Amino acid sequence: MYFVEKNLTRFYNLGYTYFLNPNELKQVTYKLKKDDYNIYLPYPDSEKNIIYHGNTPEVLLYEIICKTEIRHQDILGTMYSLNISSDLFGDVLVINNHYYVYILPILQNYFETNFTMIRNSHITLKEIPLSTLEDYTREYEDIELIVSSTRIDTVLSSILHVGRSMIEDYIKRKDVLLNYEILKDTSYKLKEGDTFSIRKVGKFQFVKILKNTKSNHNIIEIKKYI
Repeated sequence: MYFVEKNLTRFYNLGYTYFLNPNELKQVTYKLKKDDYNIYLPYPDSEKNIIYHGNTPEVLLYEIICKTEIRHQDILGTMYSLNISSDLFGDVLVINNHYYVYILPILQNYFETNFTMIRNSHITLKEIPLSTLEDYTREYEDIELIVSSTRIDTVLSSILHVGRSMIEDYIKRKDVLLNYEILKDTSYKLKEGDTFSIRKVGKFQFVKILKNTKSNHNIIEIKKYI
């Protein structure tokens, strides 16, 4: 697989990979011996991390200052519109109306020069110490749902309050990711720890089945990323 080989080449030549999501990280570390690498986490619960050996890789943290309220998806959408590859930046965090993003130094000049607006709002970028968020713990909204099945299309239907035919439209548009890959199998039954996201809606993690109802439905717990 080209993706794995590319990151292994970076690992051996540079001493580190770029940012990897959990699925990508698993694919790359599968090819490495356990004692041959470390994993750099910008903060304890970070989602996108870096595999390295030797010195800890350099990472930059920026606060995005905006006079109007912006959303996580607004920040991501702007970065992608600037053709910034997802492996050049780490987690985007929204904490009490403050906005942060981790990037690699290789991106710094382009980022500072071109990342000047989000939607119709002018922004200011401020590089801040990594220690600012080193103890940050991600927050989630706990949600309980009653569903007839743990099939992902059934759970999505409950979250979005739409019928399965509408869910099929989301999937055809490639608006749903399961464990960081485009969802293809609508009959997939969610397992504990599975992560899924819906474009322009949010990101979720399936926690567990809490119990069954008398009508043989499932009461499930999911977490929504805040």
